[in-house]
Amino acid sequence: MPVPLSSVLPCEKNPPMTMTSDPRLEPIDSDEPEPRGGGLVYVVDDDEAVRDSTRWLLEANGFEVATFAGAEEFLEQLPDPEPIACLLLDVRMPGMSGLELHEELVRRGSTLPLIFVTGHGDVPMAVSQMKKGAYDFLEKPFSDAQLRQLVGECLKRAEALARNRRDDRDAHERVERLTARERQVLDLIVSGRLNKQIADDLGISIKTVEAHRANIMDKLGARTMADLMRIALRAAGERPEE
Repeated sequence: MPVPLSSVLPCEKNPPMTMTSDPRLEPIDSDEPEPRGGGLVYVVDDDEAVRDSTRWLLEANGFEVATFAGAEEFLEQLPDPEPIACLLLDVRMPGMSGLELHEELVRRGSTLPLIFVTGHGDVPMAVSQMKKGAYDFLEKPFSDAQLRQLVGECLKRAEALARNRRDDRDAHERVERLTARERQVLDLIVSGRLNKQIADDLGISIKTVEAHRANIMDKLGARTMADLMRIALRAAGERPEE
């Protein structure tokens, strides 16, 4: 049963090819953390009572929680690579503020989804931070249902980002298996060139192009041209629409 927030939180503050099983085509091992339980939530707030009550509320609703009294402490203990998690961050804190912590995370290239907890006067600042990548903000006072919903959505975002990172890395490592000539052929396939055109471009026979094409499909683990295009685009840093 959801725990009422009001009792714990203060109010302030080409044709398809059939592939055979090949261990080279299995997903590449990754250090990327896997999702777990209800999800990990970091809470950064200088108010001990708020930290404790927020931890109690979130844990009672199935989330794993780690709390920090300040931005500096959080940065010192943030693992690398980042886990699948979200950050619940107070805007106003002594020392490094919540806004400054967000700026530092952006500078580091962090993809950790972040929710600002703000007072009424801080809303414009929180909105401006959303334009810089913050996921959302909660204005005090807020209900337990608002917190649960937003944290749940934020964790789903974190899982999607982690999947994208794994897929990008996997695509890059698959393309690294290709020879220099196979990469040339792949680039021309992606640009829309047909086998005869590729043969003319590279000064090779159509049969040689077809052989390269089959090897590329095999090495990339692509069963269709759509698979090949998705892998090639991801490896090039372009994320195709799913």
